[in-house]
This record gives sequence, C-alpha cells and structure tokens, in this order.
Amino acid sequence: MASTTYPPARPVAKPVMAMPGARALGDQRAVATPQAAATQTGIWVCVCAIFMCFAALISALVVREGASTDWRHLALPRILYFNTLVLMLSSYTLEVCRHRFAASVRQEAGPSETPRPDLFPWLYATILLGSIFVVGQYLAWRALEASGFYLATNPSSSFFYVLTAMHGLHVLGGMAGLIYMARRLARSVSIKQASALGATAVYWHFMGFLWIFLFLVMAIRL
Repeated sequence: MASTTYPPARPVAKPVMAMPGARALGDQRAVATPQAAATQTGIWVCVCAIFMCFAALISALVVREGASTDWRHLALPRILYFNTLVLMLSSYTLEVCRHRFAASVRQEAGPSETPRPDLFPWLYATILLGSIFVVGQYLAWRALEASGFYLATNPSSSFFYVLTAMHGLHVLGGMAGLIYMARRLARSVSIKQASALGATAVYWHFMGFLWIFLFLVMAIRL
C-alpha cells in the first residue's frame, strides 16, 4: 500500500501588537516589546496611584470643610491663572516635540545616531515652562503669606499648601523625566524611543489636567 505524504506543517505566526504610537509614526517595525509594554503599564499604574492620592486629599478637604466651624475662605492668588496658562502651553510644546520626533523616525530607514536639532527647542521649551510653573507656585505661596495665610493659619490654607506642594513635587518629577529624554535623544533617534517619549508625555499631560482639576476645586472650596 502506497503511503501518503503530507507537506510539513507551517508554523503559526504569533500575532503581534503595534506599539503605541506606531500608526502615528507610520512604521510597521514598531512592534510592542516587553520593555515597551512594561513602560506603558508602569506609567499608567503611576498615574492611577497619583490620582487616587489626590482623590483622597480632596475627599478629606470636603469632609473637613463640612465639619469645620473655623473654616475661612481665602482668595486664591491671581498668579495661579498665569501658572495654569503656562502649564497648558507646556503640553502644547511637548506635543510639537512628539510630532517632530515622529517625522524624524519616518525619514530614517533605521536608528539614527545623529541628533535631530529640530526636536530640542520644543523639548527645552517644555522644561523651561515647567520651571516657570514651579517658580510661579512659590510666588503664589508668598502672595498668600503676605495676606496673612500660613500653613497652620486655617484648615483652608493648610489644604492649599499641601495640594500645591504635592502637585509641584510631581511636576518636578515630570521635569526630571523630560531632561532624561533630552539626554537620550541627544545620543540617537530611533523607533524604540517612541514608547519612552510617549510615557513621559502621558505623565506630563496628566499633571496639566490634574492641576486644572485642583485649581477648580480650590476655587470652589477654599
């Protein structure tokens, strides 16, 4: 009896997931790697943890205000409006940097060891605007002190200092991430850096939206 031979089975290709930002970069090689997935997961865990921390503080503020007989409403320093505009502008400059990064990667057939000078003015502008925001927050503290409101003067002033100080510290953390990205991009520009730049941008934009939320809460409650 003649034996029947069958062609060797072809290996089944494992599905791959496009790295976040791959469509924007227009590069099919942008495949999710374990490192990229860990970066994206890590930044979202960090964002959620920060949000929960501030949500707990806001809840404590509302409860303390409702149960307090010595709560004194304070007039927020006007420089906070300027600070808000500066932080929103920094998100714009960072997005311009990301778009220029995407254009740089599309123009390269592979990783480029040549720095792209068109990226840095926008990235440095973001860092500068973040620095202006932090200095502006300090000036807001000084303006509040000039009005007679210190950390222990009143529950409302205590929450103002705590909320703005914690947010300012997180902004400084974001600036450290931007400086780190500037050093990486100064060495080379490659598709692998898209995940790191995207994670940094997610954190920075979250700081902007978080500040708007805090500013509205303080304007209403404090």
